Amino acid sequence: MNFIIGAFKSACNISVTFSDGRSRKQVPLKKENGQTVMVPLFQSKENITGTISIEPVSGKKVEHNGIKIELLGQIEMYFDKGNFYDFTSLVRELDVPGEIYERKTFPFEFSTVEMPYETYNGVNVRLRYVLKVTISRGYAGSITEYQDFVVRNFSPLPPINNSIKMEVGIEDCLHIEFEYNKSKRRESTGSGANTHVETETLAKFELMDGAPVRGESIPIRLFLSPYEMTPTYRNINNKFSVKYYLNLVLVDEEDRRYFKQQEITIYRLVEAS
Repeated sequence: MNFIIGAFKSACNISVTFSDGRSRKQVPLKKENGQTVMVPLFQSKENITGTISIEPVSGKKVEHNGIKIELLGQIEMYFDKGNFYDFTSLVRELDVPGEIYERKTFPFEFSTVEMPYETYNGVNVRLRYVLKVTISRGYAGSITEYQDFVVRNFSPLPPINNSIKMEVGIEDCLHIEFEYNKSKRRESTGSGANTHVETETLAKFELMDGAPVRGESIPIRLFLSPYEMTPTYRNINNKFSVKYYLNLVLVDEEDRRYFKQQEITIYRLVEAS
């Protein structure tokens, strides 16, 4: 039994180290198994450099047909789980066929990498960036190791920031106007007949309770910072979109509900220096 268990153990340990790992900002990333890990944060067109360390276990040698590292940007649709759509794929060959007897380190570099989309974990879709190290071994089976990292891209403040006005009411009885001085997440995946839309309510705010007074003005503030929000995504690689909406709901004494909905655009603004 011990022999059978040992046969499935990896022949070596692989570790990925980023050159600026100690100084670069780390952010949480939720893995498939539900665990949250801290990974480095990058922006598009940054250099991604570091080293790969490979160490055979128990002092044994590792015969291989070549070693490579790939930088992949992938989209995974959960209804097609396990199949990834690569929108970014860069490869660096690290070593020619040979043998490794002891710990060996290989530098890698991907310069000014175009990473147009942000890392995203949704209800039905996931967009991720990963470094994939592959040790090709033919009949013995290739050995792979993955290192995730997160991408966030910032935008300048939009030149036009119109106000939002919404109205809801009961005919000949009540009329409420809502004004938000700057211009719930809805995620749609697939396209055409295969489009799937998922709506998730991020926050609810009660504006008032009781009988309104004619002409009354109620100041409100909607604090969104506590919520996990991404920028608005529109047709990412023809695979998915994420949109945000404000819903204004009026509930009368008989629990009848009257709705007004307005889409809003979320930006990730350039951080002040």
